[in-house]
Amino acid sequence: MPGLRLMADAKPPPLVWANGAPMRREELAREVAGPQRFGVRQVMGGHPAQGLTPQRLARLLLDAEAGDATAYLELAEEMEEKDLHYQSVMGTRKRAVAQLPIEVEPAGESADEQADAQLVRDWLERDMLEAEIFDILDAIGKGYSCTELVWDTRSVPWLPIRCLWRPPSWFEFDPEDPEKLMLRDLGGPQPLSAAKYIVHFHKAKSGSPVRGGIARAAAWGYMFKNYAIKDWVAFLETYGMPYRVGRYDNGETEENIRKLMAAVADLGSDAAAVFPKSMDVEFVDTKAGTAPNDLWRAKAEYVDSQISKAVLGQTGTTDSKEGGLGDGGNKVHNDVRGDIERADAKLLAATLNRDLVVPLVALNRGPRKRYPRLKIGRPDEVDVEKMSRTLQILVPLGLKVSQEDVRERAGLPAPAEGAELLAPPQAAQQALPEPPGPDDTREAADPALRGLKSPARGQLRSVASGVAAEPASPDAIDDLTDEALGDWEELVTPLIEPVEQLLASASTLGEARALLTSAIDEMDPAAFTELLARGGFAARLAGDLDARGEA
Repeated sequence: MPGLRLMADAKPPPLVWANGAPMRREELAREVAGPQRFGVRQVMGGHPAQGLTPQRLARLLLDAEAGDATAYLELAEEMEEKDLHYQSVMGTRKRAVAQLPIEVEPAGESADEQADAQLVRDWLERDMLEAEIFDILDAIGKGYSCTELVWDTRSVPWLPIRCLWRPPSWFEFDPEDPEKLMLRDLGGPQPLSAAKYIVHFHKAKSGSPVRGGIARAAAWGYMFKNYAIKDWVAFLETYGMPYRVGRYDNGETEENIRKLMAAVADLGSDAAAVFPKSMDVEFVDTKAGTAPNDLWRAKAEYVDSQISKAVLGQTGTTDSKEGGLGDGGNKVHNDVRGDIERADAKLLAATLNRDLVVPLVALNRGPRKRYPRLKIGRPDEVDVEKMSRTLQILVPLGLKVSQEDVRERAGLPAPAEGAELLAPPQAAQQALPEPPGPDDTREAADPALRGLKSPARGQLRSVASGVAAEPASPDAIDDLTDEALGDWEELVTPLIEPVEQLLASASTLGEARALLTSAIDEMDPAAFTELLARGGFAARLAGDLDARGEA
């Protein structure tokens, strides 16, 4: 039937993204937002920083709010070219995030979800990824950035083979939607095709993206700093070198006067001149004028410190100042910088998940309810020594811990098959502390058993299987220990009785603390001290006898 034939011959409808942007397959593999020789996207732009005045700066900022942000964006680019300090701190902030490790989290545990994540991981293994992320983070200064994706659709899977930074002045916002970016073209603003651009908004403040860039706030400091430097250079040109004064006698000819004038002028530029002996030249030092010689430098450094605060949130990691807060203060400043880095990384990850991960998976493996997610940031620091001590305590108590989890936390890979494995030395295995026996536990828990003699140390020995071996014969020191512990209550009673009486008489904690000093003076450690001395002497004697017997 004609109607069915028409339906079969009709092209499928274009893929429409969740935000309503259509995907045009024919545009994926070619550049769409490239420069135009005779269009509105020119490679050569303006230079509004030349002759910038407060009136011009205010005008171009107002024009940016009204929809024409070309001059403002060109100024923001010039600021990074001409202001060394602004270029430094902006580069530091962008490179800090561009170098962070990227992890891909699968949407689930199924085979398809794992394959989706692996597709993203394979694409991220790019030599130019760090430079491409650096360009995406151009939005930190200007408020937004737009990167065009050029896909390779000739083979499977379809992959973006080029990520091309485009000047933000080649785009403009929809007048009816201040956050909808459109491509400038001869035929008027064009909507951005789906799966074709990475649009990153990075607001330093809430509001319209064009007003959220750091460059908008830094522009005023940039202008005033330029004024300070120009005045400083003019001051040095005028007062930085001494005056050259030439003297000639009355009646000199005009020709000789012209020679003297030329010689004085040459001394200012070439530091060399020739003139007759009858003429005299004097150098007059003006002591750098009457203004303070560090006035303009202080103004420029003040602006730099304010820009450091705006870009990095602090000044401790950019400028070394006398009388600072020291290492502790620098650590606090670096923590602030770390907070900004983590926030930048989260914003970047959200943009890449939306504009890169979703198209990459959807075009190659079909639409998904859930997609893999990128996580950008430094891994949590793990104190391996502290973790090892914790495991030594908890594992003997029955805590079950996966070796794989421990290796991952410690940053150690699993050993390869047949690899030589590290093992504790034999002496260290024999020196491991023995766990308390069941009788020791009962004695500690039951006050009725505290007066009974505990088994001598060394009588119970554990083996690797956990089965107790035959008890060893007690030696002289074991007998001494058992005898000393038999009457321990009589020994410690003179020590603790004054404290018990004090606590019984005190009504408040403060009163008890005040009386502790007097209670210490009333303690009688004589019996306890004598027992320790006798025990030490007997143990030394027993040890000497055993050593002689073995010899």
